[in-house]
Amino acid sequence: MEYVDLRSDTVTHPTQEMREAMEAAPVGDDVYGEDPTVNRLQEIAAEMTGKQAGLFVPSGTMGNLAAILAHCGRGDEVILGNMSHTFLYEAGGISALGGIHSAQLSNQPDGSIALDAIEAAIRPDDPHDPITRLICLEDTHNRCGGTVLPLDYLHKVGELARRYYLATHLDGARLFNAAIALGIPAKQIVDPFDSVTFCLSKALCAPVGSVICGTELFIKKVHRIRKQLGGGMRQVGILAAAGIVALCKMVDRLSEDHVRARKLANGLRQTSGLAINPAIPETNMVFVDLTEAVPYTAKQIAEKLKEHGVLVGVTGTRRFRLVTHYWINDNGVETALSAFQNVLK
Repeated sequence: MEYVDLRSDTVTHPTQEMREAMEAAPVGDDVYGEDPTVNRLQEIAAEMTGKQAGLFVPSGTMGNLAAILAHCGRGDEVILGNMSHTFLYEAGGISALGGIHSAQLSNQPDGSIALDAIEAAIRPDDPHDPITRLICLEDTHNRCGGTVLPLDYLHKVGELARRYYLATHLDGARLFNAAIALGIPAKQIVDPFDSVTFCLSKALCAPVGSVICGTELFIKKVHRIRKQLGGGMRQVGILAAAGIVALCKMVDRLSEDHVRARKLANGLRQTSGLAINPAIPETNMVFVDLTEAVPYTAKQIAEKLKEHGVLVGVTGTRRFRLVTHYWINDNGVETALSAFQNVLK
């Protein structure tokens, strides 16, 4: 059976243009800095984020880890959200591998962290305390509904960080979804941050990889850390070629995914037994809760949906996450709506 796969935008596979670019890509040894396709990808990424340099890494998790390791030393502290991907889903890497302490603050419904909470969490100069080094935000924010952080808020966080001489990192796994939602270039979102990581392998459809961007000096440090983490690759231009197509051809079309997410949410809102939260998706994620009238768990409903050819992500006992992407067309949305209606009728 061919499924309508709404579990995540990580299930995307490369387009035909990407496959052709991968086959034709000139390559070299990237550990030596000699892969021209990787170098070109890094240049494009740096230009699009308004930073001096970029570094291709195998995954977003490695990207965030390497960036935070570059900003912080052992025993230092990073301020981040308690619903952030780095805290929840990256295997505790910053602590296990970097000895970095984390101050987990409550994310507000829109994914932000209250400015006064951030300021209150900054440690005094006291030998009893870890040293606060870094503020890390996530945009778009996954667990808060694919929400987009307001631009003025990002600048206020940046100003706060500079006032206390702190570094800032943005987990921008879906940075370009945020940029499309705001109708601005990605570099405007990234401007208040010292570094950013974004993924090529989610809604942008590349088969693998992320890019870290920052100053040349910062990226030089991250390059060494990537090697320590085992992320130094050789003729990796074959993968970077797909990333170039992703950045040059797949960003503007993300608006189509956002439109389909809203269409999906609107249809599900008319289905008895379901509640949409947030009510209007900001990007490509739709979070759906089962009401008390439904006598089944989300996992049980997901199993029934699979029988109707639809795959959804289960994110709680009574909650789903549905993610639109390049391989979900209008027919896929209609199939998903029909499946929910049939299962819950």
